[in-house]
Amino acid sequence: MGELRFTILGCGSSGGVPRLGGHWGNCDPNNVKNFRKRCSLLIQRFENNNVTNVLIDTTPDMRQQLLDAKIGKLDAVIYTHEHADHLHGLDDLRMIVINMQKRLPVFASKQTKNSILERFGYAFKTPKGSPYPPILDMNDLTETLEIQGAGGPIKFTSFDVDHGNILVSAIKVNDVLYTPDISKVRNDTELRDLDYWILDSLRYKPHPSHVNLEQALGLIDRYKPRKAILTNLHVDLDYTTLLNETPDNVVPAHDGLQIKLKV
Repeated sequence: MGELRFTILGCGSSGGVPRLGGHWGNCDPNNVKNFRKRCSLLIQRFENNNVTNVLIDTTPDMRQQLLDAKIGKLDAVIYTHEHADHLHGLDDLRMIVINMQKRLPVFASKQTKNSILERFGYAFKTPKGSPYPPILDMNDLTETLEIQGAGGPIKFTSFDVDHGNILVSAIKVNDVLYTPDISKVRNDTELRDLDYWILDSLRYKPHPSHVNLEQALGLIDRYKPRKAILTNLHVDLDYTTLLNETPDNVVPAHDGLQIKLKV
């Protein structure tokens, strides 16, 4: 029997926790669970001592995130959207490609794909006069997707959710849903009967592009996942305080938190 493993590589808001300058907000600096890199998720399938590795988003912290997770090879990268805190570690995929000696497939929605190609086109096609080969292959993120790897296939479902004035891709594997940036849901069907929902809960105060804690708890109460994990946490959300403020089936994320499922 195989295993699906989901590792939260980062659960912080766009500036991380602490913010530059040592700004911890309400977060206790003595609790390691308050040290948060930018939002990213590693999804792995293990079978017969082999592993398939798929990374969700390439944050500015990606190099350290993958070092911490002891990951030197990937089978694919899937992007939720094009904002800097989810994208701007892309160039560090070069070392992954050197390790594997082949180009790495990445998947993104049309909107995200166009933005990535505009800003990081050199990673997909060698610019004129450059000696550096391309490292990535761009692919469309379709509603259903299967990534192959040595540990067996991982099947993905994706659908749009609102993130302020843009649409972003929600990522679902089995009954685990990942929506790190969300302001409004569109697809009720995909939100029903979830084992785990890892969802945005930016801060206490309302925000135009994110659900806040009160709104996140409202979504959890409405759709009733068996377990919910709050991510994209700003400096006003201390881990222990948040843990004490939420129902038993809701926990704050922390970097390194894992979900393991038999498949």
